[in-house]
Amino acid sequence: MNKTFLVVLSFAAAVAAGCSGLEHKSSLSEPSIAGNNSLLGNWTSSTLIPTPSTCTDFKWNVSEQTSSGMKGSFSASCPGDLKFTGVAQGSLSSPTAIKWDADGNATGPGLTSCHIILSGSATLSTDSIIVPYEGTTCLGAVKGIETLKKH
Repeated sequence: MNKTFLVVLSFAAAVAAGCSGLEHKSSLSEPSIAGNNSLLGNWTSSTLIPTPSTCTDFKWNVSEQTSSGMKGSFSASCPGDLKFTGVAQGSLSSPTAIKWDADGNATGPGLTSCHIILSGSATLSTDSIIVPYEGTTCLGAVKGIETLKKH
């Protein structure tokens, strides 16, 4: 009986020692784009009630991505019924932050071309990109925050 108890105790100690190094870590709160294509594709916003100095209907088609940056076509609607198209590019300033800018031209009523520049520091979450921006158009300054979702 004593011998059986020692065998069981030894077996339990061996199992406990073997399991002490097991560890499971998981993080769903912070996306990681290094080494994968998680930002490639179409991202869009849908602001229901714009204010007079904000751009809306952001669309960003990310067609190029590296471990440190991304680039793609961009469009938005800005005050004065300007329809903006151009290129947006960004670089990672941390695992969840993108320093970005967009540059292009817009057309609108009575305008053949209007140069627009937007920039900001966006924040990546697990299923969206929060995009604070500010910039200039030929009709004045714009500033706001859009949330883009992947489609």
